Amino acid sequence: MTEDKRRYSLRRLTHAEVELWTKVTATVSPFRARPAPPVEPPPPPATKAVVAEPLNDRRPAPVPHRDRPAPPKPPTPLVEIDHRTRVKIKRGRLEVSAKLDLHGMRQDEAQRALNGFLRRAQADGAKVAIVVTGKGLSREEGGVLRRVVPMWLQALNLRDVVVGFGEAARHHGGEGALYVQIRRSDRHRA
Repeated sequence: MTEDKRRYSLRRLTHAEVELWTKVTATVSPFRARPAPPVEPPPPPATKAVVAEPLNDRRPAPVPHRDRPAPPKPPTPLVEIDHRTRVKIKRGRLEVSAKLDLHGMRQDEAQRALNGFLRRAQADGAKVAIVVTGKGLSREEGGVLRRVVPMWLQALNLRDVVVGFGEAARHHGGEGALYVQIRRSDRHRA
């Protein structure tokens, strides 16, 4: 026998092990499976009245491929404001064109104000805006607006306005404010 076979070969149980095994198996009761919940048969398929179409009444010809509308584009993913843009803002090389302070507003009021503000800023040709949310009363959890404004900025209804966002520099509000990079509108691209 090779060493591997000896290592894995079965050995006989000792008399004490056999006694112990017998005691243990005597106390075990067989597993009783729970009854399966009754399965309801699927509802019968609804019968449809089949109406024969006259042979001369044909369906319209399929629309050629070039005339079909293009499928909608997937939303552009948001990006974090990059370090270079953040440094430009901090040093004053990139102007912060607009500022919105949401302090003291309720959520619904703040969301309406944010949407309108960003759309106006885009129409005015702003590249970067600051949205002040405040830090909240307790620093551990942060304020409600501080938590929900990033979710609002990522919403599909603002994807045509917002390129990305990130925490503002200390002199612009730090943790309690966000830089929002605004997408150029079609009228400002020409």
